[in-house]
Order: sequence, then structure tokens, then C-alpha cells
Amino acid sequence: MRELSGKVAVITGAGSGIGRALALRFAAEGMTLMLADVDHGPLAETAAQAGDARVLTQITDVSDASSVRHLADRCFGELRAVHVLCNNAGVFQGGHLWTRGEEDLAWLLGVNLWGVLHGIREFVPRMIEQDAEGHIVNTVSTAGLFTSPGSGGYSVSKHAALAASEALAHDLAAAGSKLRVTALCPGAVRTRIADSRRLRPPGLATTPSSDEVAVQEAVSRAAERGMEPSEVAGLVVEAIREERFLLLTDPEHATRLRRRTEALLTGRLPPHH
Repeated sequence: MRELSGKVAVITGAGSGIGRALALRFAAEGMTLMLADVDHGPLAETAAQAGDARVLTQITDVSDASSVRHLADRCFGELRAVHVLCNNAGVFQGGHLWTRGEEDLAWLLGVNLWGVLHGIREFVPRMIEQDAEGHIVNTVSTAGLFTSPGSGGYSVSKHAALAASEALAHDLAAAGSKLRVTALCPGAVRTRIADSRRLRPPGLATTPSSDEVAVQEAVSRAAERGMEPSEVAGLVVEAIREERFLLLTDPEHATRLRRRTEALLTGRLPPHH
């Protein structure tokens, strides 16, 4: 997809961070937007910042299949098409794997993995039927490539999201589809990802453990030093136009990926950072 103007983009997790930056960049490209989030206030703020673009909003819990189906039905019903799908919604929780309860893992996997899978299942068949150029962007994270102490649950969800992205790309190619896929794997970005607990459903609420708090604080400090979400959005637009599958936001990530592969090939535990 070289030309984005006049096309339709769907973005989940559009109320803040990378999702908001994608919305504003796509609006600047002349796209029509369907923005989704679980938090009404920030979602409305994103829509208000989108300038003259046509914008629709929908409160959507990506972990719930029926909620994503409703989003897709509205998109194709009112906008008649979807050309760019950004399965962007994501949450973070730290802590050792052995201290994470079922509620923790259900939340992480529900948003970070099932959010991607629900997006694929509800949107991609109809995007294929359009028989037009299109692109699916799944926000993964470098946690889909590397693991680190204290982020086991998050890494599990993101490794699975990367696998889903790669499998989707292969399936689309095998089917002769015009759709392409990008797995967005950003490192530290200036977002509120460390404050994801604010979005946690009451039914899955737990009291933070000491190991969780320590990791959240470290992630928060890293985010403060991270790149701007607008920079990530610019890279995404380039990746769509170049049909790039794996999008790394820092050249150092490629170096780390080589080290990881080399360690695994010799049977060693890969280094962490």
C-alpha cells in the first residue's frame, strides 16, 4: 500500500501512546479512522486531536470476541471497508512467573494475545473479500523477541503475538492474498504502559506484589527515556509502504537478536538486558 489517503484504518488501544500516535499520523495521511479503546475519555481526546479527518470511535474490549465482532460489524457497515488494521491494544504487568496468578495471566493473554487473534478472526476474512491492498499491523514489542527477568507473563503473551503475526503472514501469502503484515516490535517508548493496571477489569484485580512493583518502576523509568510515539508511528507508515514484516525501532535490537540466535544455536541461555 503506497497510497493511504482516502483509505480506512482501524486502531485498537487508540486512547494513548502508540495507538494515539498512529491515529494522528494516519489522519495526517488523509485516512478515515475507526478508533477503539476501553477508556472513553482518552479515546475522545484522540478523536478530538485528529483534525479534519473523519473519525468514528467505539468502546472495545479486545479480550472479548463479541466486542471485537461488534467493532468489525460497525466498521464494515458504516465505512464499507478496512484497509489498515492495527491490533495495537496492549497491557503490561511485571513479576516473577511463579508469583503470577491465573487472573494476571488471563489479563495479559486476554489483551496481548487474544486481542490480536480476535482482530484477525473478525477483520481479516472481510479484508480478504475486498480483494484490495491492505495491511495488518500487530503491536508486539521487543518482549516478543527477548525475555528478561520479571516480565515472564508479558513475554509469553508477546512471543505468542509474534508467532501469530508470522503465521498470519504465511497464511495470507499461501492464499494469494493482497494483504500484508507487520509485526511492530518497539523497545522503550514514552507511553503509560507501566501504568497498565489502571485499565485492569475489576474482576481480574489483584494486589500488586513486591516483585511486580519493582519491575513496574523499572519499566516506567525506561519509558521516560524512550522514543516518542510519533516516531514509532512514522516508522509504521514506512513499513506499510515498504511491506516490511518485522519492524524494529532501534538498530541495537538487530544486534541483540543476532546475539540471542547465536546463544540458542550453541545451546546457551540467551543474554538479557
